[in-house]
Amino acid sequence: MHRRRRTALLLSAAITAAAPLLTACGSDAHPGAAAVVGDDRITVAQLENRVNEVRTAQRTASVDQNQYQQVVAQSGALTRNTLNGMVLEKVLDQALEDAGATVTRKEVQKYRSDLQAEAGGAEALETAYLQRYSVAPEQLEESLRSDVEVQKLAASLGADLNTQEGGIVFWKALSEASKKLDVDLNPRYGSWGVDPTSGRVGLLDAKTPWLKEVTGTGTQESA
Repeated sequence: MHRRRRTALLLSAAITAAAPLLTACGSDAHPGAAAVVGDDRITVAQLENRVNEVRTAQRTASVDQNQYQQVVAQSGALTRNTLNGMVLEKVLDQALEDAGATVTRKEVQKYRSDLQAEAGGAEALETAYLQRYSVAPEQLEESLRSDVEVQKLAASLGADLNTQEGGIVFWKALSEASKKLDVDLNPRYGSWGVDPTSGRVGLLDAKTPWLKEVTGTGTQESA
């Protein structure tokens, strides 16, 4: 998992130094939607399906009910964190398109292959992502694609994420993409904006698998 840690270290400077231009999301959420991002609706059903995939995987990986309940308690903010990731995936896609860059399936497959070699195999990688980032095996490909997109976006922008300047450039791109998409979040899940402590863009007090190591601990909230 050293490659992933290296990516997280590169992004840590960006998180700390970022001064994004996002404001809170719009007012009323669309009926049946957890969020509306541009022309795309993330429905409550889609969100619940992702959360259920994680819970099913966690239950399968647990030796007994007591261990499963401990895992659930440790990932109490899963619903909000999952929605945060689903929205940011679309924001990242837009930022990459705006930068004139693309990520190919071959690039994602190579990244996955490298991580599998470091982790000790495909099953070990799936287990690691489930335990560390609450990513179900069915969601692993999308999570890894986001990893690659983060790296590709930074490279396309000429943003060195080890520097304050690079961090500002990187997060400004995400801020502009989010504005363009006019993120409309269902208020039941919280507020969309900028974390005043970490400078992180997204659903406040939520995390995503591909930024989890970078954002610090944060406050746990119930789902």
